[in-house]
Amino acid sequence: MSFRIRVADTSLDFACGEAQTVLAAMSAAGKQCMTVGCRSGGCGVCRVQVLDGQFETGLMSRAEVCEGDLAKGIVLACQLLARSDLQIKVLGRKNVDQNDPTAALFRRLTARAAA
Repeated sequence: MSFRIRVADTSLDFACGEAQTVLAAMSAAGKQCMTVGCRSGGCGVCRVQVLDGQFETGLMSRAEVCEGDLAKGIVLACQLLARSDLQIKVLGRKNVDQNDPTAALFRRLTARAAA
């Protein structure tokens, strides 16, 4: 089974298999709407908020996604498994110095995705 992932505030969407993480599906589809980091739930650069749809997650660093975040649908895309069509909002890593090179890359990717 395949689900559609729509990225809020952009025209991007892509297919995601039920055994695929949203980040892996994005990469496989050749889309660039978020920064890719460790791919194992630890670095937090692929932080997103699920605005609509059903999902499950794998293990995520509690430093990057706390229980309060999870209750708001904030998760890491590298651990996000769609269980229905999803609409996500790309957030990026929290508490990042805006002069950090990763933050600059995130801004460029977000601007490119919105164009």
